[in-house]
Amino acid sequence: MEIVEESIALAPELARIPISFEVESVFNVSAPCGGLGGLVLSERRLDTPYVKDYDTAEGEHPSQWAARFDVSNWGLIGAHSDGTRVGGAVVAFNTRGVQMLEGRGDLAVLWDIRVSPEARGRGAGFALFRAAEAWAAARGCRQLKIETQNINVPACRFYARQGCVLGAINRFAYRELPDEVQLLWYKILAPRAG
Repeated sequence: MEIVEESIALAPELARIPISFEVESVFNVSAPCGGLGGLVLSERRLDTPYVKDYDTAEGEHPSQWAARFDVSNWGLIGAHSDGTRVGGAVVAFNTRGVQMLEGRGDLAVLWDIRVSPEARGRGAGFALFRAAEAWAAARGCRQLKIETQNINVPACRFYARQGCVLGAINRFAYRELPDEVQLLWYKILAPRAG
């Protein structure tokens, strides 16, 4: 597997790799003592699994990013096997209008990461995540931030395995999707050498 930095202009090609997944379980969020007891995540298997596809959400398709944001500070890392794209990761950095960046110059956001179904479980996601960390650290970032939802249990487990910590749970982030809860993960980045 080859991991290479590519032009962000190739981001629309990522859409050829599906980001959809089957939701078989979710993390329920409870708030003991009205939230004073913290928030508790508990996994619940669904009786009827369903497919979630982030690319179908309005404005979220990779071909639409450049129209919504100035992507000149964004990075694209590609994963290729035998000359075929099998995955990719996009990192957003120093971009006005991207609220996930919190106005910070030392924070990058893992905007998108995807691996083709036939390449999953072979280390591409791990390699892409490590490359995204290195990309952000090379730009002086101290943290990498990742957004996912309580319906994406495999992604939550993946980010935890990468050393990310759950920094925020927003039960009311998605007005149009009241059954989904925003989970924000953070990874402290090693300072760049030299």
